[in-house]
Amino acid sequence: MIHFEWPWLLTALPLPLLVRWLLPANTPLEQSALKVPFLDDFSDGKTPLISKHQQWPLLLATIAWFLLVIACTRPQWLGEPIEQAVSGRDLMLAVDLSGSMEEQDFLINKNPVDRLTAIKWVASDFINRRIGDRIGLILFGTQAYLQTPLTFDRKTVLTLLNESAIGLAGENTAIGDAIGLAVKRLKNQPANSRVLILLTDGASTAGEVSPLKAAELAAANQLKIYTIGVGADEMIVRSFFGNRKVNPSQDLDENTLVKVAESTGGRYFRARNSEELNNIYMLLDKLEPVEKDKQYFRPRSELYFWPLSLALGLTTLISLSRLRPS
Repeated sequence: MIHFEWPWLLTALPLPLLVRWLLPANTPLEQSALKVPFLDDFSDGKTPLISKHQQWPLLLATIAWFLLVIACTRPQWLGEPIEQAVSGRDLMLAVDLSGSMEEQDFLINKNPVDRLTAIKWVASDFINRRIGDRIGLILFGTQAYLQTPLTFDRKTVLTLLNESAIGLAGENTAIGDAIGLAVKRLKNQPANSRVLILLTDGASTAGEVSPLKAAELAAANQLKIYTIGVGADEMIVRSFFGNRKVNPSQDLDENTLVKVAESTGGRYFRARNSEELNNIYMLLDKLEPVEKDKQYFRPRSELYFWPLSLALGLTTLISLSRLRPS
């Protein structure tokens, strides 16, 4: 259907008639008039006030004015309504890129991979399912960086996550700075819709703000934090003296991660392998459901340039007619 964005501009249609009625007619000066006393003898009394040569430019000018007013109302073609699921949630993903993330204690298709690769592999499905959420990405190590601002473009978030590399933000772990950056980026968004998912495999060893202090700031700004501790509890290490079991997650500060999550109304999860990490993401889908309400979007195509072009063409034609010698 055709829709006019500014239909009230149609009131300008009678404007030329109003101007003609209010302003006095332009009468020729008597000094420049040539009086022919016998001209009345040749008049039959039926001579029109406007000759046919003068009528068609006036008609074209009227049509051009009508088309110009129609163009000003901004006509648009509205397509069929398209349903969109919109949750209104602003979800920030904070991923640890510190040196310890290179520990290969995860398995994907029975192949050992490092922790960051496992996070990328599982997070891809999670991000693709968040239709209707605005998603942002924070990468942190010694410092925290905003890699992707809040966006509905899930493909871009995935691309930038997959392009991240261990050590890109430094070798240490600044958990508090990552939380503080998320608070800064989400504080101007609607309340009760701010969520941070923080994935780390260690303890906070860098940064300007401690994790607990940053959690207090997050709670004051109604930012809910879900923390995920990444890393296996044990793995077999081969050495010259034989195989031995070690705990690759001995540096994981679970107590702090639990306190951070609980102080903001979130939860702490432990991901010891790819299956547990995937189950955590599935559980997050239930805790923070995607669809809140439905909105409808109608694609619009602008049509104003059609009447505007026709009006310009008619005006050009009138101007050319005036240049023609009489």
